[in-house]
Amino acid sequence: MDFLRKNLKYLFVGFLFVCAVFVWYAVVWESRSGLEADFLDVGQGDAIFIQAEDGSQVLIDGGENKNILNRLSEVMPFYDRSIDVLILSHAHKDHLGGLLEVLKRYEVGLVMEPCLDTGTAEYREWLRLLQDKKIERVCAERGQRICLGESSCFSILLPKGQVEGRNIHDAVLVARLDYGKNSFLFTGDMEKNQETYLIYAEGGNLASDVLKVGHHGSDTSTSESFLGYVSPEYAVISAGKDNKFGHPRAEVLDRLVRFGVSVLRTDERGTIKIRSDGEFITVVQ
Repeated sequence: MDFLRKNLKYLFVGFLFVCAVFVWYAVVWESRSGLEADFLDVGQGDAIFIQAEDGSQVLIDGGENKNILNRLSEVMPFYDRSIDVLILSHAHKDHLGGLLEVLKRYEVGLVMEPCLDTGTAEYREWLRLLQDKKIERVCAERGQRICLGESSCFSILLPKGQVEGRNIHDAVLVARLDYGKNSFLFTGDMEKNQETYLIYAEGGNLASDVLKVGHHGSDTSTSESFLGYVSPEYAVISAGKDNKFGHPRAEVLDRLVRFGVSVLRTDERGTIKIRSDGEFITVVQ
């Protein structure tokens, strides 16, 4: 008791110091301007965290396992336990597995996915968690839009129409995010047949500054014609270091180089952070 009385003022000053540190920490995190897309290093899988100008947060896919939680802790403040929108491109484990962990630990406002029931244990768990937490689930379809404030919007390009009975990659969710004069194209594991469909469906209007390369750089994706219409400045490949699939394939890398695209790989660089001010794209990491 004597110790507390003698040191009360120092304890109080210490308390105020801790409060000030916390406030400035929050100010630094919340004062970022523009839009940031973080292509998270989750090994052999996809996970992209997006923070819009208005502070809205979107997570596209979650990799295969709990690794996503460590990566999110690197791009979100420790006190932030909510994500506005989860987008599942398709229900393969290297895209879905980590999202199960996210659902368990974060408050999620909305989920969008193709709604193709794969019958796997992971997908059954996904549906159970959505039901238990009463999270709104939207079945994606071409023509839908998700806007993050007034400055940025996702346009859903795929899937088109009924997905039941289709190959899982043929029902993949593909979206383009527009922010000012900049665009990001997120392709999941889209393959060449769907690339061809999009070229005709969009009338060739696919130009994007940043392309998330389809299927981890597999030779099933990123055809010459598709790449020509997208004409990206940057191509991001999400793949695990020394993965057993040989992703990204040499022919895809060669194609990107021939088209003059700057290639960014998570297996080489770790998490890749790209910022936009609506006019220019900047690679931060």
